[in-house]
Amino acid sequence: MRAAVARRPGLVLSVSATTRPPRPGERDGSDYRFVDRAEFERAREAGEFLETAEVHGEHLYGTPRRPVDDALVDGRTVILEIDVQGARQVKRALRGAVTVFVLPPTWEVLEGRLQGRGTEPAEAVTRRMRSALRELAAEDEFDERLVNDDLDESVEELLRIIDERKGAPGAGAGH
Repeated sequence: MRAAVARRPGLVLSVSATTRPPRPGERDGSDYRFVDRAEFERAREAGEFLETAEVHGEHLYGTPRRPVDDALVDGRTVILEIDVQGARQVKRALRGAVTVFVLPPTWEVLEGRLQGRGTEPAEAVTRRMRSALRELAAEDEFDERLVNDDLDESVEELLRIIDERKGAPGAGAGH
């Protein structure tokens, strides 16, 4: 997603809020907005999120509504990097939102990518793999599918989808 935004200045990558602790190298406000559970719950109750989800049975994630609304009012295209739960909520909340289901080339590649990050213990990888299996069952709910095999090809495919959905090259789409 970051590579697509880097190639297309009109795109905005939404920064999600989460209750999970930062991984090594992650920065607050850039990678995520790291908040405690009480702050997340307060913001959710106040209607400050476009979507929220409890992911992998552990941590809360959500898309702050205001930055998305502001970018859309400015005529920009916003990309949300969210799970299936969140995508369902966004489809209900934003008329015209386009959903893209990003698939791994194979199940083994997905597992290797999760293990290769080295940021989570083995039980967390196992939990993520179980979640991925449930999410894969929902791929038909999405407007588009994109197999993330080669980064450059995947970015170009995403930009093609954006252009087609917006109807004008360079304009962007896909919330």
